[in-house]
Amino acid sequence: MENVMRPLIVVGGSVLLTLVIGWVTDQLLRKADERHPETPAWGLLRRARIPYQIALCVALIRASWDEAQVGGSYRVLIGRILTLLLIGATAWLLVRIAGAVVEASYDRYARVHRDPARVRRVRTQVELIMRVVTAIVGTVAIAAMLLTFPAMRAAGTSLLASAGVLGIVAGVAAQSTLSNVFAGLQIAFGDMVRIGDTVVVEGEWGTVEEITLTFLTVRTWDERSFTMPVSYFTSKPFENWSRGGAQMTGVVYWQLDHRAPVEAMRDKLRDILRHCSAWDGRAHNVQVTDTTPTTMEVRALVTAKDADDIWTVRVTVREEMLRWLAAEHPYALPRIVTATPETPMHLPLPTADQTGQPARAAREGMPKPRLEK
Repeated sequence: MENVMRPLIVVGGSVLLTLVIGWVTDQLLRKADERHPETPAWGLLRRARIPYQIALCVALIRASWDEAQVGGSYRVLIGRILTLLLIGATAWLLVRIAGAVVEASYDRYARVHRDPARVRRVRTQVELIMRVVTAIVGTVAIAAMLLTFPAMRAAGTSLLASAGVLGIVAGVAAQSTLSNVFAGLQIAFGDMVRIGDTVVVEGEWGTVEEITLTFLTVRTWDERSFTMPVSYFTSKPFENWSRGGAQMTGVVYWQLDHRAPVEAMRDKLRDILRHCSAWDGRAHNVQVTDTTPTTMEVRALVTAKDADDIWTVRVTVREEMLRWLAAEHPYALPRIVTATPETPMHLPLPTADQTGQPARAAREGMPKPRLEK
């Protein structure tokens, strides 16, 4: 009976004590969050209550397991499993705590600074820092788990001795991966591209949705996702429309007839933009930029506060201007002549004389004289 009650008391007491301590800790964090709503750290720390309770429960069971002298021949195995669970739960808890601290710092920075470009830059750095922290904590946790086995501790010296050779081999084998990792760090702290930036990559226009240490995801305007290695952005040119500010200038082109009323188009453009909410009011202009034997190229310049609004302004100006030209100045639209000109009926056709050769008068375009017998 004692062999049954003792493990139940150890496990049950540890679980009960964990629930009590976890509940008290959660209530303290909730009250701190209510008293300091300007600091989201307390509320973010509440997300770590599950790994906190798991780590606390496993630690209590592991501390009392050897003293309880239960498990018989499996006591060493159960103790090692508890140790592995404790290491894993502790690593999980550390990652959650680090995430709460970093997220709270970013939230405070975003509230103070109103510049969207700077906020996106910090957001990119925060996410990459969290990935680095997670990778480091995970690596240390796995190493600590392996070192709990005596065979691994005995092989530690030989592993350290061959670390240089293994590092060279791993560096050659994972050259592409390592280059992407260093490229990701360069993007994060070099401020080349940020989450939320509008970029043009491989002729596709989209918004940067995710940046990791190895790859970057761009969401296009038609909701497609482009995933490419981050080394692409450090080795090839690309367009970043959000770099140096979100304001943009857009162009609209028309191919029109030479008689198109350019001055009236300037007035019409002003009227169109006055009723377009996406226009930021900075600038607008209409100019003739090129000409051909049949048409001339007319360009309109418009401005907007970001890439989304500049697209709206461009399509609105293009549509409204064409509608106005078709209704008020139809002659301004280009036309292509596809029919051959007809021969005037009042002009006589060339004739041939008795020798079969065209008459001189016909060749010269004069009426043929009448021949008298």
